[in-house]
Amino acid sequence: MQCVTTYNVVMGLKYRVNEEFFDRWNPVMAYVLGYWYADGSIYPSERGSYINVTSTDRSTIYKIKKWLNSQHTVQKEKSSAQNGKVKFILRIGNKKLYEALTKLGIYPSKSLTIRLPHIADGFFADFLRGYFDGDGCVYLYRTKGKTQRLILRKLSVIFTSGSEGFLKDLLANLRRYLDLRQTKVYKGYNRAFQLRLATADSIKVLNFMYNGTSKELLLKRKFIIFLKYLALKKLV
Repeated sequence: MQCVTTYNVVMGLKYRVNEEFFDRWNPVMAYVLGYWYADGSIYPSERGSYINVTSTDRSTIYKIKKWLNSQHTVQKEKSSAQNGKVKFILRIGNKKLYEALTKLGIYPSKSLTIRLPHIADGFFADFLRGYFDGDGCVYLYRTKGKTQRLILRKLSVIFTSGSEGFLKDLLANLRRYLDLRQTKVYKGYNRAFQLRLATADSIKVLNFMYNGTSKELLLKRKFIIFLKYLALKKLV
């Protein structure tokens, strides 16, 4: 990826960032865009145009900071909830990056109305994995049986969004690539919607997301659950 070194002046300080990061499709850009759709935002203010991405996974935020060639400071924010996780926030004031994300379908206060953007051919799996690492989860259900040491009940992948339309778009796009049984998006909690996949569909989607990808372009703790399922499947 070509890195264009530019500087943003904030309160008299200069911060380097690659303003052309979102201008060309590649696996890293697609992954970060997917993550931004899940846990990122953009917003204008009197002081400028800002892009913002948040995660409870420190490593993810610092990888995005590295990929953006950003010198901006990652901020930490403690959760007000009891035993809540610390959030890591990368906030960048940059008009070109703001406009680039706008062209890619992101806008202020997007959470309830966002739709799936046009994704260049060959990069949907990277975008999907980025979104999954931000607003997705994978569960492995297992129990002990009477005649077996272990019974694998099911593997379930869930995508969550405040926008029902986004998840319907996501499902329709997945069905273009994969033979999935799932046809519905469900109402979740706190005004959220969920695309919940049963075991057979979950395996197809996880294989699609992880096949041939770089270890840098995934969230390790979620990937490990899939690997654990594959390992346990061989034992039962």
